[in-house]
Amino acid sequence: MTTNTTEKTNPAASAMGVGRRSTERTRGAVDKEAVRRADEDLLAQLGYKQEFQRAFTPLEVFGIAFSIIGLLPSIASVLFYAIPNGGPAAMVWGWAVASIFILFVGMSMAELGSAAPTSGGLYFWTFSLSSPRWRNLLCWIVGYANTIGSVASVASIDWGCAVQILAAASIGSGQAFSPTSAQTFGVYAAVVLSHAVVCGLATPVLARLQTVYVVLNIVLCLAVIVALPAATPSEFKNTAKFALGDFTNFNGWPNGFAFILSFLAPLWTICSFDSSVHISEEASNAATAVPWAIVNAIGIAGILGWAINVSLAFCMGTDLEAILDSPIGQPMAQIFFNSFGERGTLGIWAIVVLVQYMMGSSMLLAASRQTFAFARDGALPFSGWLYRMNSYTKTPVNTVWFVATWSTLLGLLAFAGDQAINAIFAISIVALYVAYAIPIAARFLGDNDFAPGPFSLGVFSLPVAVIAVLFMLFMGIVFLFPTTPQTSVADMNYTVVVFGGVMILSLVWYYFPKYGGVHWFTGPVSNIEAFSGSVDSARESTSEDEKEKGRGRGDKAGMQTFARPVDV
Repeated sequence: MTTNTTEKTNPAASAMGVGRRSTERTRGAVDKEAVRRADEDLLAQLGYKQEFQRAFTPLEVFGIAFSIIGLLPSIASVLFYAIPNGGPAAMVWGWAVASIFILFVGMSMAELGSAAPTSGGLYFWTFSLSSPRWRNLLCWIVGYANTIGSVASVASIDWGCAVQILAAASIGSGQAFSPTSAQTFGVYAAVVLSHAVVCGLATPVLARLQTVYVVLNIVLCLAVIVALPAATPSEFKNTAKFALGDFTNFNGWPNGFAFILSFLAPLWTICSFDSSVHISEEASNAATAVPWAIVNAIGIAGILGWAINVSLAFCMGTDLEAILDSPIGQPMAQIFFNSFGERGTLGIWAIVVLVQYMMGSSMLLAASRQTFAFARDGALPFSGWLYRMNSYTKTPVNTVWFVATWSTLLGLLAFAGDQAINAIFAISIVALYVAYAIPIAARFLGDNDFAPGPFSLGVFSLPVAVIAVLFMLFMGIVFLFPTTPQTSVADMNYTVVVFGGVMILSLVWYYFPKYGGVHWFTGPVSNIEAFSGSVDSARESTSEDEKEKGRGRGDKAGMQTFARPVDV
């Protein structure tokens, strides 16, 4: 009370208080400006000018990775992979094992993201770290694998959202309504279209949405972890022996291989964490924010996801076939229906659908940035049209619609049967793992002078990278296998057809006589001529030949040298 009176009656004290607050505000503004300049300088060292608004805070950078993971709705979307390939034991222990390996992948990627935070990310690192003989081709392969993986991720997330929306309709109709493939595709197309509209908004708006996504994700997870066991009737509660030790194999593969196939659930859920990399040119303090966003998103998702699976395993009952064959068409929705009843399930399911919808929005945002970066370097068809910033929103609206269009077309696989649409889920993992593994391996196998950023594993970098690459190689092969050992044309795994077809076409274009990429593609293209601010060293001026081709490069072999982050 005395202090308040003094401030009111003592003008000097009031002035000093105002002065302190003014000084703090000024210092904060100076700090933000220093961080902004350091981010721009680091990007300039990597060869690019600042084109995006840096509106994402470190929390929001984490938010985009965590919202794309979208734990509960993601687990709901792929629960049909875990239940027939091991049942509750695979759900619980398969998640635990896979999460550890995914963290190894994330840590290796985080090191690269810290050293070179650019929207091009994976293919930029590949070019920078690979030996000169292979860098152009590997850069091309990674860029296309990352692009198709990102498009497939948008498609799989939004398809899951459409299925969940129609599951709500089935629950509300007393399970009398069962959607057709055409109805599901119609809802899916509408979801993708709405996401394209959202992702065309200005960067500050998109950044603020990420905080909302994080809060809703965590609240939903905690609510289900606590509420599901409390609400589940005794007839649906399982013993610890069943929940943690029962292995149910419906698909016919040997138990060990079936257990590995159940990894698709955690691998699809905790994936696309490269999204933080792709918005790094819109992030503040990117060299630190990006790697920690990746590691924290994977770590938190691993722990919370395991808790969710344990809760489901104890509360799903023992009739697993009834869950898989439910007229609702969604295994988790049936589990909720058994525990919460119709009204309670609809209330929770509405939030599940909302969070899944947010996942799709974040994924399309990240995919559009990766596509923009690849088009900036001239590697995609119609690159001149794709590499454009909207003058009003200051965002790459053209690439948003490009990704949305291809995602919609990919959804047409639904009319080829259930296994065809399931291939989209597998493609989003296999394609991204190809794009993840190559730059991680190139760091240690290529001819480069890699300079670590603020996030570094030190002496553990090599063993972590070896484990990560071997795991991705193994799982990439596993996910090309069909669901059952005895398969038919309708039930085959279409992953190799769709992903393999796209990659073959990309290589045909690369080696096409006269006009192919082998004749003109030289990796990432510098679009900056000079550096300013606190950049310590600039690249040498571009050669006359490269200027004529519009493929400006810096010192040595262009952009192969990672820049050290500028100290603030």
